Amino acid sequence: LADQFCNAIGVLQQCGPPASFSNIQTAINKDQPANPTEEYAQLFAALIARTAKDIDVLIDSLPSEESTAALQAASLYRLEEENHEAAARLEEVVYRGDMLLEKIQSALADIAQSQLKTRSGTHSQLLPDS
Repeated sequence: LADQFCNAIGVLQQCGPPASFSNIQTAINKDQPANPTEEYAQLFAALIARTAKDIDVLIDSLPSEESTAALQAASLYRLEEENHEAAARLEEVVYRGDMLLEKIQSALADIAQSQLKTRSGTHSQLLPDS
């Protein structure tokens, strides 16, 4: 947020038209074209508002003063139980996946064997007897 405020001030200083002081003439880049300061103002206003909103969300996500160590410990315990249950479900799914993979590999091996037998049987029929 501080960076955005600093950048916004820097852009305002860079793009702002020079102010005239009584009878003092300064030559500050009179050849420099006018920058779209309105676009910069809208951009920095949007960035600052978004950052302020992000800060509010972060503040709201902090634990409240009512949250005691006991409540936090209970919450952690509950999360650990959920984690163990999810790990058990994952192990079961992996086990079933491994069993299914073994069945598929066995079926593929049977198919390959039967194709080899079929080819060797067809090949031996084509050979003339000596």
